[in-house]
Amino acid sequence: MRILRMGSLGPAVELLQLALNRAGFGELDTDGIFGSATDAALRRFQSANGLAPDGIAGRETHMALLPWYTGYTVHKIKKGDTLWSIAGMHGSSVAAIELANPGIIPERLAVGDAVIVPLPFPVVPVDISYCSALVGYCVRGLTVRYPFISAGEIGKSVMGRPLWRLSLGSGENRVLYNASHHANEWICTPVLLKFAEELAAAYAAGESIFDQSAAEMLSYAAIHLIPAVNPDGIDLVTGELQSGEFYRQAQSIAANYPRFPFPKGWKANIRGTDLNLQYPAGWEQAKEIKYAQGIRSPAPADYVGMAPLSAPESRAMYDYTMALSPALTLSFHTQGEVIYWRYLDREPPNAERIGEILAGASGYTLEDTPYASGFAGYKDWFIDNYDRPGYTIEAGLGTNPLPLSLFPDIYRSSLGILVYGALVT
Repeated sequence: MRILRMGSLGPAVELLQLALNRAGFGELDTDGIFGSATDAALRRFQSANGLAPDGIAGRETHMALLPWYTGYTVHKIKKGDTLWSIAGMHGSSVAAIELANPGIIPERLAVGDAVIVPLPFPVVPVDISYCSALVGYCVRGLTVRYPFISAGEIGKSVMGRPLWRLSLGSGENRVLYNASHHANEWICTPVLLKFAEELAAAYAAGESIFDQSAAEMLSYAAIHLIPAVNPDGIDLVTGELQSGEFYRQAQSIAANYPRFPFPKGWKANIRGTDLNLQYPAGWEQAKEIKYAQGIRSPAPADYVGMAPLSAPESRAMYDYTMALSPALTLSFHTQGEVIYWRYLDREPPNAERIGEILAGASGYTLEDTPYASGFAGYKDWFIDNYDRPGYTIEAGLGTNPLPLSLFPDIYRSSLGILVYGALVT
């Protein structure tokens, strides 16, 4: 997290405001503008936590705010502590503490031992703009709160940001879901993160999700999620990346293509390569089409790159998919409320039937990919390489980037796709 002070702007400020609200130090508008109200709330928080009340969110302040970024705190056992008293102290519950601390024995709490305490709010926020740091906080919080979720990195972005993976379930039916190949379609990232949290919570409580037993779902399937394929681009579009060499490079690239508004029209990775035109399935045809449209060099969108898999983000997706060999993939994009299911004339077994189920669960329409967009995408390569069902989900309606006000509708429509995608192969 960058240093924040009066006048700072962007998603990191939104997260700071959210954390201060969660911690009980204000009822701030999460508008991403560090003004006088945010300054006053931050100073109150700093004073209460033994920090210099200077109104600057630097390293020490961010560390103190970490529980309200990630959704959990660590409690050191003192004499007389019980799980019930610890839960009451932090607004948590005994069940949540026991879940986050496998093997804990309430009658054998030892003074000085550390106990993880989930805090009383969801880990994944759905009402603030996203940045790469927030994705990392969500991954950390989810895996601590729900230890049966595994996480790791499948690679790194151009700027060295982690490409995070979350995995749930032990079944033989391996499926792989990804989001935000395109930077200005970042609203799909919280879709996958919220799904992971809701599925984990339902599993822990013995409940259902989208009328399906979470326990049965996770015994049948192993669900792998890559919530942010393009973290650098997300930071650029949402305003978290505001300066520095990479920002200036992106500005220079955008200046060559003024028809794409900067930075809102940016789809590519930070070097101007469209990650969903990087896969070895008709890449030469994609190059011919995009060159004919005038995209012959790094651009905010539609530049195919120097060669297939030349971008580290697409290479990481390719390598992870090859290692996993999933039965089905879902790629979340915006917008159009359609599901694309074929690559050219390739129709993998059961792909149309499954696509119809996904369409029925979401209210979206099942369609063929338009020819001009029908090459070198992740879905295209997966179908071409494996002859298994792969789908591109174009969620929501409007102009990218879609506003967060549409998130509830997008998530509601996506949930059935996410659930049935793991069950209907």
